[in-house]
Amino acid sequence: MALTNTTLSAAIAIGDIKMTVAAATGFAAGNIFRIGDETFTVGKGYVASSTTVPFSIFKDGTVRDAHASGAQVTVGTSLDWAQSTTPQTNSAFPIAGRGRVITEISADGAISLPPSGNDALCVISGTAHTGLTLAAPTKDLNGCKLGILDLTAAAHVVTATALIDTGASGSPFSTITFPAIPGASITLLAQNGLWNAAAIPSGGGFVIS
Repeated sequence: MALTNTTLSAAIAIGDIKMTVAAATGFAAGNIFRIGDETFTVGKGYVASSTTVPFSIFKDGTVRDAHASGAQVTVGTSLDWAQSTTPQTNSAFPIAGRGRVITEISADGAISLPPSGNDALCVISGTAHTGLTLAAPTKDLNGCKLGILDLTAAAHVVTATALIDTGASGSPFSTITFPAIPGASITLLAQNGLWNAAAIPSGGGFVIS
């Protein structure tokens, strides 16, 4: 089979061992699913075709977190999650690579900043939002990237007052308005307490003002 996507029908808190999803396709005892940056295993007590799913944390180093209703859930067998490309060859003098933290936001709220020395990806999976906010990057985040990816066909608005540098005019922008196109994304680069666009937004139709 292939990986299948659905959404949470209700929020789950840290410590929960059961969740409710919108669709049962792809779920079976022992299958693996991800929510945001966290991995789980479907529990042995799962009843086929049920949208109530018992689970346990998968032993891959992920850290427990709460997830809001509407968060995307991706499920499949262990083979579906298997690495499909040839592993990289280690350098004789390996250098520690940058990490990337993935978070998902399905309701109005603050977009999480990258951890110092790392990059971050924020996935917007809910319906239209106008209450998304982005704080200024601290100086220790210089060079860190923040990607924002929209999974829905909604014109989300991110308020980042005095944080998005216009460059030429010297006056910072205050908002980023996403086009109503699923898959639209933008990458921002932290630079001396400001966010600068590090890549041309995909999907077209972005308004930064």
